[in-house]
Amino acid sequence: MKFNELKLHEKVLAGIKNAGFEECMPVQERTLPISLTGKDVMVQSKTGSGKTAVFIITFLEEYLRKKDQGKTSSCLIIAPTRELAQQISTDATMLCSGIPGFHVGCFVGGVGYERQKKLLTMGCDIYVGTPGRILDFMKTKELSCANIDTFVIDEADRLFDMGFYPDLKKMFRYLPPREERQTMLFSATLEMRVRELAWEYMNEPVEVEFESQTMTVDSIKQELYHVAKSEKLKLLLQLLAVEQPKSALIFTNSRYMTMQLSKLLKANGWDADYISGDLTQFAREKALEKMKSGKIRILVATDVAARGLQIDNLPLVVNYDVPEDYENYVHRIGRTARAGKSGKAITLADEEFVYGLEAIEKYINMKIPVIWPDNLPEIEVKTYIPREPARKPAAKKPAEKPAAKKPVAKKPAGKPAAKPSHLGKMTEEERMKYYREKYGFEPKEAPKAAEAPKEKVGFFKRLASLFKSKKGDR
Repeated sequence: MKFNELKLHEKVLAGIKNAGFEECMPVQERTLPISLTGKDVMVQSKTGSGKTAVFIITFLEEYLRKKDQGKTSSCLIIAPTRELAQQISTDATMLCSGIPGFHVGCFVGGVGYERQKKLLTMGCDIYVGTPGRILDFMKTKELSCANIDTFVIDEADRLFDMGFYPDLKKMFRYLPPREERQTMLFSATLEMRVRELAWEYMNEPVEVEFESQTMTVDSIKQELYHVAKSEKLKLLLQLLAVEQPKSALIFTNSRYMTMQLSKLLKANGWDADYISGDLTQFAREKALEKMKSGKIRILVATDVAARGLQIDNLPLVVNYDVPEDYENYVHRIGRTARAGKSGKAITLADEEFVYGLEAIEKYINMKIPVIWPDNLPEIEVKTYIPREPARKPAAKKPAEKPAAKKPVAKKPAGKPAAKPSHLGKMTEEERMKYYREKYGFEPKEAPKAAEAPKEKVGFFKRLASLFKSKKGDR
């Protein structure tokens, strides 16, 4: 089916032509005839299937129809990652290019609020964002939900895996009732949590489900190499030397390994950069832009980038680490062979992560062909030992001058602390000290607290009699 067979508005067709689309992909051919009637849809679709065009085109048709009636309309799209939100925003901008004065805004975390607040003040027709940032603006009422009549949840299963299920339920409370909006949900799997959300908040959605075996792209050539962890870097460099890819995306299981592998590739002559969840949004966008513009050939990434990254004509994906989550394998290799094109996916299985292989092969319902590393070129591997960045020492506080101590008069050893004529000016403690030094008198065991006043009086009486007797001896 071609897009012009769907009887779309001429301005929508103009945007589709600008995007370079002519024929519908399977998910578009099966879903658009339903969604264009205004019905809610719940679609099982893998990444790279062309589902973004489904909900964008559906909303643009509704937008133009209401505009002709003098009504306003807006769309809210939720995505699990910043990269996917940015990509949807870019695709939407292209598809709406035939509609003058149409505005698309992207609202994600990792960047300041001020610029996004200005976009909200100006007003957008399509709001694309991640759950946390969108919910923040909903709570402060900076994002008005009154005119949102189209709500899209993309990669629903991934949103649930990342813990956004409660946030999605909160969002529904800010939106108009289900009868007054069209809701479209897309997920790689229609698991029970996805269906429960649909039953509770959607208006009798029509299910569009593809067979599970179509989750993997047939045009992807998959290869598996078993290798020792100590030899994995050398094998990767040998494979890159053979493949000589124009661009390649390499996945690891940890942020540290992503950064480390990027530096190792640079040390061995490959232009590389990395992208991971702990980078700022600006740094992630900068690395991705370098990849798209051809400034680097290799981008190393964690699974946070597995969904949402769209690099045109990406010929090679490498799983440097076997993914620990079997579903992530499908999302990783789905970065290549997009829009019906061919691609290659290589997986390196070492002794640390090989245990995830069985679940992956069971999930994709096939055995990944094992390739033996024969006839590979000999190369010299340059190891790069990263140095710890120089830590800026904390500013030292100026040394404080010690407080001047008051001079303490030293008393001559062996002499009494005071003369008898001074006894009237002494405290009780000072007098006791004087008597001990002068007469060698030691008081008996301290009396109990309750009897202290009584014993105290008796003590001084005994002391007076003792003083008289000593004086008589003198």
